[in-house]
Amino acid sequence: MGFISAWAISAHTDEDIADLAPRLLPAMRADRDSPDAPRRWQDWQRAPLPDHRTWYENHGPEIESFHELTAPGAHVDDMCGGRTDPSFYVVDDVWDGRSEDLMFLSVHSKEYAVSSLLHALGPSRAALLPGWCGTFLLTPAQVAASLPHVERAFTFTPDERAAAEAQDWLSYAPGEESVLDGPPRLWRTAARTGMGLCGLSVHLT
Repeated sequence: MGFISAWAISAHTDEDIADLAPRLLPAMRADRDSPDAPRRWQDWQRAPLPDHRTWYENHGPEIESFHELTAPGAHVDDMCGGRTDPSFYVVDDVWDGRSEDLMFLSVHSKEYAVSSLLHALGPSRAALLPGWCGTFLLTPAQVAASLPHVERAFTFTPDERAAAEAQDWLSYAPGEESVLDGPPRLWRTAARTGMGLCGLSVHLT
C-alpha cells in the first residue's frame, strides 16, 4: 500500500511555540513513551544497521524494528492529520505561511525522511539531536542551547560526508535540500533570529 510522508522543520516565534505546545507536546511524549519505542531505540544504539544496500537480501527483524522506530508516531500523526482534534491540521496550523528560509520540507512517496537521515547519521550522531526521531517543539532558548549538539551531529570530514550521503537513500530534485543539509540550516537560522523550532514527521496520505 502506497503512502506519502513529510518531514518538516519550521521556525516560529516564541508565542507560536507556546500556542502549539498544548496540542503537540502531549502527542510527542506519547509516541516517545509508547511501550516499544525505548526498546527499539536501545536496540539500534547497541547494534547499528549495515549498509542499506544490503537490506533487501538480509531483511531481518532489526531492520523492521528500525523502520517502526523512525516512521511517524501514531499520536503525532493523528494530531497533525486532524483525527485527534478536527480543529487542528498541520498544513494550516504549523506550516502555512512559512517562507523557504524558515522551513525545511522533505516529502517522499513510500519513504520516510527521518529513517534515511538517522541511518545516514548513525546512532551516535543521532543521539545528539533533541526531541524524538524527528519530532520536537523547541523554544528559542532551547534552540540556542541545542545548536552546538546539532552542529556536532552534522559536522563531517569529506570522507564522513561521503559515507553519510551513501547511506541516505532518498532521491532529490535539482536544488532540493537533503536531510543532511536542511536541519542544520534551520537550526542556525532560528538561533540567529531568536526563533523556536517545530519538527514533525507525518503521513500526508
